[in-house]
Amino acid sequence: MDPLTLESAALSADGRALVILDQTLLPGEVKYLSLTETDEIVEAIRALRVRGAPAIGVAAAYGLYLAALGLDTEDRENFLSSLRQAADKLNASRPTAVNLSWALARMLGTAEGNRALPVAELKSLLRREADAIREEDIAISRAIGRFGLGLLRPGDGILTHCNAGTLATAKYGTALAPVYAALEAGWTDLRVYCDETRPLLQGARLTAFELQSAGVDTTLICDNMASATMAKGKVDIVLVGCDRVCANGDFANKIGTSGVAILARHYGIPFYVCAPSSTIDMSLSCGEEIPIEERPPEEVTELWYAHRMAPERVKVDNPAFDVTAHRLVTGFITEKGIAYPPFDKAFREFGF
Repeated sequence: MDPLTLESAALSADGRALVILDQTLLPGEVKYLSLTETDEIVEAIRALRVRGAPAIGVAAAYGLYLAALGLDTEDRENFLSSLRQAADKLNASRPTAVNLSWALARMLGTAEGNRALPVAELKSLLRREADAIREEDIAISRAIGRFGLGLLRPGDGILTHCNAGTLATAKYGTALAPVYAALEAGWTDLRVYCDETRPLLQGARLTAFELQSAGVDTTLICDNMASATMAKGKVDIVLVGCDRVCANGDFANKIGTSGVAILARHYGIPFYVCAPSSTIDMSLSCGEEIPIEERPPEEVTELWYAHRMAPERVKVDNPAFDVTAHRLVTGFITEKGIAYPPFDKAFREFGF
């Protein structure tokens, strides 16, 4: 199977449904869902049926378009008011990934900025804007892959955390985009180590699935094996994605990323973050300002077990993300180039 043919989030051929690959079923089952209602799309985002910051942004954009399509009114003010209510619902589904609010703000801005037009034309504009968000995401991922490829050498060992591949974007991914760029360039000897990324096992279920399907030399390791793997000299570079980047370079990513960054610094391994501009939130000065999503405790105690693993009524902490300090980051690979410290200056120079 070519993983680049998988659609994480797209509009159906008739333009009346959001089609997503249900990632909660991978790798055992490849199943697509067709969603039409805002509440269905909110549930899909919240339950991680569609996940990955860029893919969430694409799903939200199409979700808002479908909400607009279902509004039976010619009154522009009623239309815009209902559209804002739908956007609020979608925006509340997950708090940390900034692509969600970014895509919704862009869609609302399109409608608000053209409010003098008839409702039918506003709906057409929203469809075009959602399509543009998806196509731009593909182009951004390709650019990140191109810049990231320049950091790699044939035979390198890459460690990644969570899933930031084609499943997390419209296509190609962020952290895995350089790997796909290497494949397109004819490289066949890269080695990728996928952290298991408990409790949701996104390294085991998703990254290992798509890389193995692409023919990449893939090794699955548990999260607590990262240090031993690095100590043996198997890792030449760390590539991770992100859900929100602050102006100073602090960033949020799947829980456990900060630990990988600390280990990479200890072993002298370059640590790069693949960050599309839509994830860079210049309104936040530092990582302490990033809202961190708390997931249900059942994900830790029983989700992936045949029988409950933990004692009943035990207290559980289950933050979906942690924040990695900017001082641990070698650079941010963006679609405009690689940003090096000081990151606030570099981001401004790139126009973020």
